[in-house]
Amino acid sequence: MLLRLVRTYLKPYAAPLAAVVALQFVGTMAALYLPSLNADIIDKGVVTGDTGFILRHGGYMLAVSLVQIVCSIAAVWFSARNAMGFGRDLRAAIFHRVGSFSAREVQHFGAPSLITRETNDVQQVQMLVLMGGTLMVSAPIMMVGGIIMAAREDIGLSWLVLAVVPVLGGAIGLIVRKMVPSFRLMQERIDEVNRLLREQITGVRVVRAFVREEHETERFGDANQQLTDVAIRTGRWQAAMFPTVMVVSNVAMVAVLWFGGHRVEDGHMEVGALTAYISYLMQIVMSVMMAMFMLMMVPRASVCAERITEVLETGSSVVPPADAVTELPGRLALELDDVTFAYPGADEPVLRSVAITASPGETVAIVGSTGAGKSTLVNLVPRLFDATGGAVRVGGVDVRDIEPELLWSRLGLVPQKAFLFRGSVADNLRYGKPDATEEEMWAALEIAQAKDFVEAMPDRLDAEIAQGGTSLSGGQRQRMAIARAVIRRPDIYLFDDSFSALDLTTDARLRAALRPVTRESTVVIVAQRVATIRHADRIVVMEDGAVVGTGTHDELLETCSTYQEIVQSQMTAEEVA
Repeated sequence: MLLRLVRTYLKPYAAPLAAVVALQFVGTMAALYLPSLNADIIDKGVVTGDTGFILRHGGYMLAVSLVQIVCSIAAVWFSARNAMGFGRDLRAAIFHRVGSFSAREVQHFGAPSLITRETNDVQQVQMLVLMGGTLMVSAPIMMVGGIIMAAREDIGLSWLVLAVVPVLGGAIGLIVRKMVPSFRLMQERIDEVNRLLREQITGVRVVRAFVREEHETERFGDANQQLTDVAIRTGRWQAAMFPTVMVVSNVAMVAVLWFGGHRVEDGHMEVGALTAYISYLMQIVMSVMMAMFMLMMVPRASVCAERITEVLETGSSVVPPADAVTELPGRLALELDDVTFAYPGADEPVLRSVAITASPGETVAIVGSTGAGKSTLVNLVPRLFDATGGAVRVGGVDVRDIEPELLWSRLGLVPQKAFLFRGSVADNLRYGKPDATEEEMWAALEIAQAKDFVEAMPDRLDAEIAQGGTSLSGGQRQRMAIARAVIRRPDIYLFDDSFSALDLTTDARLRAALRPVTRESTVVIVAQRVATIRHADRIVVMEDGAVVGTGTHDELLETCSTYQEIVQSQMTAEEVA
């Protein structure tokens, strides 16, 4: 999985990668040549007292060292550019894939996990790519070259190298094998910590209101401790690597000095050659240590690559049509024809055989108890979900056959939870219409009854809004969301319980201001409050995912017991108020 991911997203960087390999090869070969030059200086210059030989070969060593330095710096520079470009492309691919997800896929992964995969997981793989260009390329060249050069200096000591490399490789392989499950568990623990932290920051008011700080602290402490335990266990295995390498390398060094000393004493080997052999042995050990460092990163990067690939290979349940409709008539009617919707694996459908029609110039209200399926019904129109049975038609065309951007451009959706983006008031309004003028923005704010509080802000349209709109009250957020929908003048307005945070007076003024704007549009209002929808042209009453009544307010009071119960419960509350 890791190899496939890296190969796919490094393909555009083939030329820089080739440059990295070439530079690393030249730089490593230069490093391998230095001990041989040093051996010649000792054996042919120092021992014989030939100062000219020492100076000449010393100059060669300086030139070779300069080549090594230049090649190493250039290789690191190219590797860094490749790794950063790889990370940028991978993050963009995940972002676009998540952007194509329907609500179902987002719920499946969860926002905290998607954030971790977009940031931490990509960073782990990106770091592996960076280290691969600097260490993984040079390590095998140095190991193979070191073995060849060591054998060239003295074949009689080569059995030491043949013994050291397999021992090191076996010990490191055993440690890495123990680390892989821990790295996988560590990423899951990071997801859990992110989820709790996100939840507690978002719900800090609720936590304080119910005096649950101690409970939430314990929850976070447990999740944090679980992550710490896994990290410590993994760290212990990582910590065992370097001592293992050092023990093996030091034992090998002692063996080289012992057996090499005897060979020098017997005249089978020169002192300079023994010095060079020790240098090559250290280079071999260093290459193994570099490979070990890479192997420490590979298990975690492999786990991260699996998680990233899982996102990239997950297709959206809301698929764009192959032969999309690219034009719709001027005024659009909305029709839900025998619509059924069920979540995967659910025992019962959320919606059952729902049939509703809304024509241009008509306001259709949907009312019902909590959990009746009202919001799910509205979400089927912009294809946040796709109906599992029946059809949702806009302008006589099934929404599954319409070009998604065309469909969205003709809708004005105000979701149940009004969400605002971090930025100015104008920035949020331009989500509805990117080229909106100041006059259009003020007009939309006036219709949404938001003009007064925006004018009271120090910077008016340039006033900053916090992420999620947390710097505004619930009613102000709803009015801003309504203004954002109104400014685009859509053909179909979808108000999903969008007036719930407004007082009755503001609610009445807002609906009165909307009438002239929506006179020729199709309007669908989902509401809990009867006062909001009693003047609608038609009211649809839902219960347990099915339509149990349709008609005007007065008609339903006579014919629909469910509507009667809703009205009676709310009229009592209003009379008391």
